[in-house]
Amino acid sequence: MAAPPQPGPYAPDLPAVPAWLNKGDNAWQLTAATFVGIQSMPGLVVLYGSIVKKKWAVNSAFMALYAYASTLIVWVLVGFRMAFGDRLLPFWGKAGPALAEGFLVARASFPATARRGADGALVAPRTEPYYPEATLVLFEFEMAAITLVLLAGSLLGRMNIRAWMAFTPLWLLLSYTICAFSLWGGGFLYHWGVIDYSGGYVVHLSSGVAGFTAAYWVGPRLKSDRERFAPNNILLMIAGGGLLWLGWAGFNGGAPYAPDITASVAVLNTNVSAATSLLTWTCLDVIFFGKPSVIGAVQGMMTGLVCVTAGAGNNILLLEL
Repeated sequence: MAAPPQPGPYAPDLPAVPAWLNKGDNAWQLTAATFVGIQSMPGLVVLYGSIVKKKWAVNSAFMALYAYASTLIVWVLVGFRMAFGDRLLPFWGKAGPALAEGFLVARASFPATARRGADGALVAPRTEPYYPEATLVLFEFEMAAITLVLLAGSLLGRMNIRAWMAFTPLWLLLSYTICAFSLWGGGFLYHWGVIDYSGGYVVHLSSGVAGFTAAYWVGPRLKSDRERFAPNNILLMIAGGGLLWLGWAGFNGGAPYAPDITASVAVLNTNVSAATSLLTWTCLDVIFFGKPSVIGAVQGMMTGLVCVTAGAGNNILLLEL
């Protein structure tokens, strides 16, 4: 006797799915999360390990690797709900694990984004994307992880790995979760109407300020390193930078939480900005130093990616609003 057919995506009787689940939205958000992950692993791991002197290569790559892994564990244990959970304070959510099956398979939501009038009546419902909470946890983890990995760039050649191991979970919980909840999770900046399309404040400004401050307190690199800090592997540096550029499609394309027109425009704007900044920096190298520089080109590319992030899709987003 033949075995009964197993359920699957092409079976005559498809398995039941929740009415709120949009498979296209879910597929894109998982893809976007993977692209953002590529930026950190292996993108910035390779870039950091190759852009520093050879003696700092392993330490620099390990800083990025450790930040990525440690962020995931802290994120699912307490961090996600501090950044995107129920309101505890105007700038912080209630801590809690994001590991229970019932929580992960339920519809994704931002509970603190519900807007109420002065009389307490509901003015606008909370934001609820059309995919499960597990997808949202993954995507927002990738955004949190790359923030810490970007911060690590300010400390390459300056910080001992053991000090970095203690620093990463503390900064994630005491700084990143506050920034994320305040603006994206439904905190006071969100309700003031502040718009940060995909991390100009939550990711880049917070990591930049933290990196500048940390570099100040840790102190300068050794004098011999400051005098000449040439990359140990130019080709790997270009490869790491290329993965960073490729992954930015998920970084800005995943920000609307759906594969809509805003996502399409944002991804195009991201690539145009990166290419324009790379070419501008290269031309300036020729004008001021007489020849192009591949290091300058990579720096220009990264500058364009960072600068476009805060408003990559805002022109369409504001029209929709």
